[in-house]
Amino acid sequence: MEKKINYWIELSDYDLETAEAMLKSKRYLYVGFMCHQTIEKIFKAYFTKLNPETAPFTHSLSYLAKKGGFYESFEEFQKEFIDEIEPLNIEARYPSHKERLLRSLTDKKCIELINNTKSLQLWIKEKLSLK
Repeated sequence: MEKKINYWIELSDYDLETAEAMLKSKRYLYVGFMCHQTIEKIFKAYFTKLNPETAPFTHSLSYLAKKGGFYESFEEFQKEFIDEIEPLNIEARYPSHKERLLRSLTDKKCIELINNTKSLQLWIKEKLSLK
């Protein structure tokens, strides 16, 4: 179990580093995508910690948290952040959505996304060490 949890944590950390690298290179679309990936993987680590079954094969953050039994432990601002980054995984892949996303993902916005991602990731890591 610990090996699986550590696997997800390591991937989450790697994705966060990638988001920061994408910010430096001003690849804003991929900042949002990697922030989503960071949270998805830390959620899968927490899911694995709390549940005997394998984390579901889904990219839906809210679904993972609800199915894992930890969605209700989030504060409202955390739920709002999950709602904000949820579409960045799927919509970033489709050309019809890229222009709209690129207009919304400024340097300032991407810094905010990374900071909020770090905060939520740390919150989950703290929960992982308590259980």
